[in-house]
Amino acid sequence: MNQRLIELYDEYTHRPLDRRVFLERLIVLAGSATAAQAFLSVIEPNYALAAVVAADDPRVGSVSLEASPDLKGYLAFPKAKGSEIKDNLVIVIHENRGLNPHIQDVARRVALEGFHAFAADFLTPYGGTPKDEDQARDMFAKIDMGRVVKSAADLIAGLKLKNPRMKIGTVGFCWGGGAVNSIATAAPGLDAGVCFYGVAPKLEDAPKIKASMMLHYAAMDARVNATKEPYENAMKAAGVAYQSFMYEGTNHAFHNDTSPERYVEAAAKLAWQRSMDLFKQKLA
Repeated sequence: MNQRLIELYDEYTHRPLDRRVFLERLIVLAGSATAAQAFLSVIEPNYALAAVVAADDPRVGSVSLEASPDLKGYLAFPKAKGSEIKDNLVIVIHENRGLNPHIQDVARRVALEGFHAFAADFLTPYGGTPKDEDQARDMFAKIDMGRVVKSAADLIAGLKLKNPRMKIGTVGFCWGGGAVNSIATAAPGLDAGVCFYGVAPKLEDAPKIKASMMLHYAAMDARVNATKEPYENAMKAAGVAYQSFMYEGTNHAFHNDTSPERYVEAAAKLAWQRSMDLFKQKLA
């Protein structure tokens, strides 16, 4: 029953399913309104848990950053290095709820690994990420993916123009994972891309990827996994350097530790370590 509930929540999260309809279906599946509420309490994000690296951690600094009129966000950096982006940068791309406390925390985790980390808000052109999650989800239904890709590709190209020796990576989750895949096809200056359970880009664009790619998949995530094999075949045929990992017994969003029902600590830590190892190899 839990898996059926998780699949319903995934449908609500990623498809235009009205919350009222979602709740009605959830109560039927759960058996009662009380059981449905108990399920929501462990699957919906709890940002009180989003402090693996505290905002005031003395090892990490942070500032608001406007990369362009289309792209504002949150820059986290190793305190010892200062805020100026000099040698490398990791662009952190949010899920389909926008730039929230969890993604800011992820950026601080990247900073602790020695990188400047820019958690970009791709809802910038629409007024920025709202506090209301349902409002944010509705905004994603209207988002212009071409504009998303262009703003990220322009940022990467601009940084490389200023400093051709700069190394740039990106990591994204859910919607952000799919964004990483699409950005990689449009940004030849990208050095490494890490996708957590994100859908494939247009397969005909796969040969344009120049970055080293790492793909993390949840074994029970049928929606995303349907795009896995065709994407990997396209990259393989084009000679794109990539690594792909499947994590058994996990659902979509297994890395998001603000959602206890889907978070799987062992898989999340392994995927994270693999990702940071790639960045340390390719962005050094």
